[in-house]
Amino acid sequence: MNMKHSEAYLRYLTHLADDALILGQRLAEWCGHGPVLEEDIALANISLDQIGQATLIYKELAKLDPAGRDEDGIALTRLEHEYTNLLMLELPNGDFAFTIARQFFYATFCEKYLKLLTSSSDEFLSSFAAKALKEVAYHRRHASEWVLRLGDGTEESHQRMQEAIQACWDFVGEMFEVDEAEQQLIDDGLLASKQTLHASWLEDVTSILQEATLTLPTTATFQRGGRTGRHTEHMGYLLSELQYMQRAYPGAKW
Repeated sequence: MNMKHSEAYLRYLTHLADDALILGQRLAEWCGHGPVLEEDIALANISLDQIGQATLIYKELAKLDPAGRDEDGIALTRLEHEYTNLLMLELPNGDFAFTIARQFFYATFCEKYLKLLTSSSDEFLSSFAAKALKEVAYHRRHASEWVLRLGDGTEESHQRMQEAIQACWDFVGEMFEVDEAEQQLIDDGLLASKQTLHASWLEDVTSILQEATLTLPTTATFQRGGRTGRHTEHMGYLLSELQYMQRAYPGAKW
C-alpha cells in the first residue's frame, strides 16, 4: 500500500466493515422472530455471514490502526459519528417485506461490487472479495426469491412489498456514491469505480420487480450522509445494544 494513501485506505476499509457490521446487527434482531422457522434460521445465517465479513476487515484495520486498537475496539467502542455505514443498513427492520427489500437492493449491489473488487491490485481486498462473494451470491438469491414470492403473492403481500420497495428506494443512491477517500484509491489504480455498476444493477432490479408485478419507484432524490458520519435517529439506539457488553465490561474477552 502506498503510504500517502494510508488514511484513505483505512477509511475505505472502515466503510466496508461498518456496512457489514450494522447490517449484521439488524438481521440478528430477527433471530427468534422470523415468520417461519426456516426463515428465522436463514436470516440468522445471513447475519453471521455479515458479521464474519466485518470481523475480517476489522482485523485488517487493527493491523494498521495508528491508535493500536484491536478489532473489537474498532468495531464496538466508537462514537456514533465515527461509523460510516450506509444509512439504509441502519434503518429498523420494520416488517418482513421491508427487511427483504433492503436485502434485495443491497445484496444485488454488493454481489456486483465484490466481483469488481476481486480484480483489485490490493491483495487483502481481492482475497476478501473472493471469499465474501460466495456468501453474498446466496444473499442476493434468497432476497430475490422472496421479492418474487411476496410481490406476486396475495393482495396484502403485494401491497406490503410495494410499500417496502418504495421506502428503501430513497436510500439506494448512496450505495453508488464515491467519497474522497475512495476516489483517491480509484485514482491510484487500487479500485475500479462502483459507479460503473449502476446500469447493470438497475437492469437486474427492474427485471425482478417486473416479474414480481411490482413497480419500480421513480424518485430521483436520495438520502445520504452515512459515509460522513451523519446518521438517522435510529443509529444511536442500534449502537446502545451493539456496544453494551464492551461498554459495561471494557476489554472483556470470551
